[in-house]
Amino acid sequence: MLSDDIIITGQRAIARSYAKINLTLDVLGKRDDGYHEVEMLMQTVSLFDLVIVDKTNSQISISTNLRFLPNNERNIAYLAAKEFFKYTGINGGCKIMIHKNIPVAAGLAGGSGNAATVLCALNMLYNTNLSIDELCGIGLKLGADVPYCIIGGTALASGIGEKLTPLPPLPKCTVLMVKPAISVSTGSIYEAIDNAEIKERPDTSAMIAAIKRGDINAVASGLVNVMGSVTENMHPIVRGIRRKMIKNGALGALMSGSGPTVFGIFPDYKTAKLSHDSFAYQFREVFIVSTL
Repeated sequence: MLSDDIIITGQRAIARSYAKINLTLDVLGKRDDGYHEVEMLMQTVSLFDLVIVDKTNSQISISTNLRFLPNNERNIAYLAAKEFFKYTGINGGCKIMIHKNIPVAAGLAGGSGNAATVLCALNMLYNTNLSIDELCGIGLKLGADVPYCIIGGTALASGIGEKLTPLPPLPKCTVLMVKPAISVSTGSIYEAIDNAEIKERPDTSAMIAAIKRGDINAVASGLVNVMGSVTENMHPIVRGIRRKMIKNGALGALMSGSGPTVFGIFPDYKTAKLSHDSFAYQFREVFIVSTL
């Protein structure tokens, strides 16, 4: 649970906002409201942004270590604070500072995690005692991944991502993540999926069974993301990274979310480090992390 990673010191909350990866991602169809029905197995990993929230008397302010990120209502973490005060009716404020380590627009729910962290931090700072369901309800207004980021861990997400079923945690394993220097529009991927012939879908029930028995090899061999082939056709570099990871000894490799980050599950740290070094000369954002 995200709130377990928040430390309160006086009027300040200090938190780690973790990245997620998709062990599976299936798009079941488009709804009348324009959203897509999905079924995803999500997993928290140890790469995190540092989020500091200070309680103030009025107004919301936000700053980050990245110049290109907005410091106003275009930032989802700012919107999270606004929605919190709107929901609770509190006439208060906060100062939000975010040190980004998670790549931006990468399929890792970095922004959604920041929003989730701000909601949980404000709930603690203002002693509002909002339930997990209430926090997830506010989070869903901000983005489909925000409720999962509040829950964290290993979980099945369905609906548009808001229906969450927690699962037993995966055994701790080493994961290598590589983010190429390209941008992928989630909207364009969903658009392409509506007209794409999907040749391989994940076997979600088999993956859940593998997770429950702690079988990392079965989990690694069951990694499937229906967005993968669509994104790889648009950006062949993504396919190249995934195939190289397998060649480098990954038990399995997959693109996370709509991409472009690719992750591989490795049998041990040493094999992951050798693979890391083979990517690091070409890509700036390469990380060795572990599942949480």
